[in-house]
Amino acid sequence: MTNELSRYRRDSGAKIASNDDTRRLLAASQKLVAEIARLTGPEADIADRHDWLETMMNHVPDCIYAKDAEGRFLMANHATVVENGFSSMSEIVGKTDFDLHPREAAQSFFDVERRVMETGEPMFDIEELAVVDRGSERWLATSKVPLRNKAGATIGTVGVSRDITQQKRVERLLVGQARLLEKIAKSVSLQEFFNELLGLIESHLQGVVGSVLMLSEDGRQLLTGAAPGLDPAYSAAIHGIEIGPKVGSCGTAAWRGEPVFVADILSDPLWEDYTELVRPFGYRSCWSMPIRSYNGQVLGTFALYSPAPGVPSEEQRELISMAAHLTGIAIERQKTEERIHFMAHHDALTGLPNRMLFDERVALALENARRANQWVALAFLDLDNFKLINDSLGHKAGDELLRIVARRMLSCVRKSDMIVRVGGDEFIILLTDLPAENGIVVPRLEDIRREIAAPLTIAGRSLQVSCSMGVVAFPEHGTTAEELLANADAAMYRAKELGRNNLQIFNAQMAATAHEKLRRYEELREAVAREEFVLHYQPQMNLRSGKIFAAESLLRWQHPERGIVAPGEFIPLAEETGLIVDIGDWALNAACHQNKAWQDAGLPPIVISVNVSARQFRERDWVSRVATALAESGLEARYLELELTESLIMQDVPQAVATMHALEALGIQLAIDDFGTGYSSLSALKRFPVKRLKIDRSFVMDIPFDEDDKAITSAIISLAQELGMEVIAEGVETEAQLEFLRDNGCNEIQGYFFSRPVPAEGLARLISAD
Repeated sequence: MTNELSRYRRDSGAKIASNDDTRRLLAASQKLVAEIARLTGPEADIADRHDWLETMMNHVPDCIYAKDAEGRFLMANHATVVENGFSSMSEIVGKTDFDLHPREAAQSFFDVERRVMETGEPMFDIEELAVVDRGSERWLATSKVPLRNKAGATIGTVGVSRDITQQKRVERLLVGQARLLEKIAKSVSLQEFFNELLGLIESHLQGVVGSVLMLSEDGRQLLTGAAPGLDPAYSAAIHGIEIGPKVGSCGTAAWRGEPVFVADILSDPLWEDYTELVRPFGYRSCWSMPIRSYNGQVLGTFALYSPAPGVPSEEQRELISMAAHLTGIAIERQKTEERIHFMAHHDALTGLPNRMLFDERVALALENARRANQWVALAFLDLDNFKLINDSLGHKAGDELLRIVARRMLSCVRKSDMIVRVGGDEFIILLTDLPAENGIVVPRLEDIRREIAAPLTIAGRSLQVSCSMGVVAFPEHGTTAEELLANADAAMYRAKELGRNNLQIFNAQMAATAHEKLRRYEELREAVAREEFVLHYQPQMNLRSGKIFAAESLLRWQHPERGIVAPGEFIPLAEETGLIVDIGDWALNAACHQNKAWQDAGLPPIVISVNVSARQFRERDWVSRVATALAESGLEARYLELELTESLIMQDVPQAVATMHALEALGIQLAIDDFGTGYSSLSALKRFPVKRLKIDRSFVMDIPFDEDDKAITSAIISLAQELGMEVIAEGVETEAQLEFLRDNGCNEIQGYFFSRPVPAEGLARLISAD
């Protein structure tokens, strides 16, 4: 850029006279016009004597002219004539600037001349923008003096205009470059910088349009940084294009790391795979320069497109080089700032936000929660026995453990939440945008605790690490970050006092509730570990045959102290804490093994029905776990039915349908449990690969006395039949209910009227007696 500007200055300096030269030229021109006036007498018309002026002034490269008091040209040298698009002086004499230029420009010229004539004072080096007929932009430095007759009266003006277009272009470049450097210094966005740069280059080189493409993080693709002058469709087409040895100008320049100037896109081999892509847009040449960092790394490309074939001139090459260099500085500056900002606000080991970033964001999170009447949960977490691991396996293993724990925690939270490393093995978890209830907080944090506690291998050793967690909620346990942190820290130490590997909630009232829930959770978790569960089975009867064709497996907790615990007492807690996944897996495997055992004992084969929780159904490997249960038990898939609730399916219908089809492909039967309570639409229902609908007991219990229930039940039966599904009613307890169902076409029932849920041996007796 410096060399180009120096050359411009030299070239311009050779053409431009100094102010003293201009004054002397104007004085000589004024004397010459006055002498002609004296020789021809006061009556003579100076314009008729143009031969005298042409002889003396046509060799001068600047424009020299004289005008009368009305602004009409009296004479003009050859440069002036040509500049205004004529071939001889006779064509311009008598015309005004209003005849030659746009009105705004002509008025500006006229106002200056009127001022010179009225004041009698010359005006030197006025910069004027002259747009001539051929449409090119021209800048002139004009000086004007009064034209006086022999008597000294002002009769017009004499002017000299120098072409300073090139000088103005250089000045514009200098100012533009200064503005760009200022933008880099002020750290404006790259988009703003790119648009400013391209605007500068495109205004300097008329007819070309530019683009900045950024290299993707993996170094394989070019992404549009800015290209305001390019056709948007073309920009979209090349966005994300992979670089390579034969990928047009930009893709090849990025690949080679060197300039690629293509003179004709339509014939150059580098473009042959993209000719038809670019042809509709009319671009014929493309000159691309790699954008580099300070250490030579390719960051992207800067390119100019032209509608005309050809290679860039020396001036254009220098401008492309300058633009690529400035772009590299801007990109490198932003990357450096991003790295510095990240390092200042994140933990170097784990990449998690640090306490500084937490302090910046937590106040805003609390304020947003206050306005929206929401909760913010904050947990202070400390890994249990981390020092022992660090000391026994070394700091390298300890660092790896911290990185693994950080990744596991991040996998459990949303983007709006925050995991912060405070130092050592201590972390802060910030959960935002929560409804004002504590039933959501504990399950989320228990998910994190469970994820942290999953087995892992470090330095060839299999490990399992637990954590102690203290939890507070805004605004219940504090209104400032300092209060919340202090209370969470206190709760965390309480968790450690209670034996570690647990979660404690601050505040006496909540702590009591939380303690009880955690106690029950730990008790339930121990029950899972010890397999303290049993299955009871409620038979399902076909009214036509009068035989048992299936049985629903129902979970019971065989508590060592309290005896049989009904599912209503522990299933909600299992759902809330995620233990339902492990419990559900146990129930599925137990049911499959029991059904196979009945068959192996010679009993008539029946279908065993197993309830599926929403948490189970959403597990990524759920289908494969079902397949494993069948394979390990030896049970044929046709003898297993999975009961899904309407509400479960409607949470994510497309995903649910995909999972259901995958289960159907295994040969498993599917049923919708509690039908009529989940608000599924008919359009969704017909997409479900379901064999059976179960009428919820809430519709059966008041039959035949409630007319609404009778109507609903009858409608469900008709709907199932229309969709080609079987229908079974649960909760049948009376003869009247059975008769109504039979009369309305429901041939399968389940309920106390036939049998209560019974242990495995009890169902075996019922089947045998059937």
